[in-house]
Amino acid sequence: MTTWITEDPAALTFRVNREAFRSAEVFRAEQERIWGRHWLYLCHESEVPEPGDFRTRTVAGRGLLFVRDAAGQLRVYFNSCPHRGTVLAREPAGNAKVFQCFYHAWTFATSGELIALPDEAAYPPGASFRERLGLRPVARVESLRGFVFVSFDPEVVDLRTHLGVAADYIEMVADHSPAGMTVLPGTQRYTVRGNWKLAVENAMDGYHFLPTHATFVAWLRESGFHASDEGGKAVVLGRGHSALVQSGHSGRVGMCWEPRFGEAERARIDANRVELFARIGRDRGSVVADTSRILYVFPNLLLFDIEAISIRQLEPVAPGVTDVRAWELAPVDEPPEARALRIKVLVSFVGPGGLATPDDIEAYEAIQRGILATAGDPREGVDWNDISRGMTQELARAPADARLGGIVSRSIDEAGIRSFWRHWSEVIG
Repeated sequence: MTTWITEDPAALTFRVNREAFRSAEVFRAEQERIWGRHWLYLCHESEVPEPGDFRTRTVAGRGLLFVRDAAGQLRVYFNSCPHRGTVLAREPAGNAKVFQCFYHAWTFATSGELIALPDEAAYPPGASFRERLGLRPVARVESLRGFVFVSFDPEVVDLRTHLGVAADYIEMVADHSPAGMTVLPGTQRYTVRGNWKLAVENAMDGYHFLPTHATFVAWLRESGFHASDEGGKAVVLGRGHSALVQSGHSGRVGMCWEPRFGEAERARIDANRVELFARIGRDRGSVVADTSRILYVFPNLLLFDIEAISIRQLEPVAPGVTDVRAWELAPVDEPPEARALRIKVLVSFVGPGGLATPDDIEAYEAIQRGILATAGDPREGVDWNDISRGMTQELARAPADARLGGIVSRSIDEAGIRSFWRHWSEVIG
């Protein structure tokens, strides 16, 4: 038992204090102990493919600038002029040979060096001055198969250690194509009036699929495809990471055919599967091609490898406000007609205006509104959420699934959510 969670294996109960979603004090502790000390997903390398390509992005409340320098190296800086702190890059994306601060015209190379400034003679002579006032990089940058993570803590463990088994799920996404993967143009951006942890719970909750997404399920059934939540698995991956794995959820563009994709896509999928199995083996290839997977990497990455592939990044703004950014990922060499199908299929379900995401947003905004009703009630158990579903199976200590890489339970249980909260509580204290 902690301030925020209570777990009683004998009674098969697991509860979370609702104040964890409302409290400004908790939010400040999260900013310091989670967002300030862990690896955070930043971008995919394909977003800045050419020298000079740059983008700006806010991660954990900090403005960042990432750029491909003249030598082709990806660099990540704080988007703040070292002179007086002015925002340096003022556009969300572009291509630049240098970055010049509009305030005093200090100019920096894409590799970070201060290369020009007005009236330099007024400053101390020697190279140390320029070295001291170059662009300031974030403490740590590492990548895995094109997925780039940053940390503001120079003492953080290496990225592979942080990811653990979750790294394999990222690599399964990268395995889709031998030509590599690329982020498609455009960003899906929206703000949710709910705590960021509710987004995590929702993504790891297979229990809600049939009742909440009834419209989507009815549409699939009308199109001749049977949708079910039977047979799905929740996989606990450690360090707060988890995944939902589903077979028979719906088709997958480029990997698993269904009638609404059309006959041309059927032929392309058949060819893709032959190539995939030859390249990575039939056992692994069947997991890549035939299972829908939602991966959560603690604390800010959701990777939807379902009907199509969506990278979703969480950005907490306040206890009750979360910004979400999402991008579609696709094989580099995908033909135009398949690319068009991929985009259509993705936005129809997990896009901001699709048949699933608005349902999910309303669900966790409704929680954020609903938990105000019990705030401050002193009675035992009133101001707590129950996350006990499936504890019997979890306590049976189901063995790890060699193909899925972690402790497995049913997707309609809440083991993945409990795993998140245990790690969260351990970090927050």
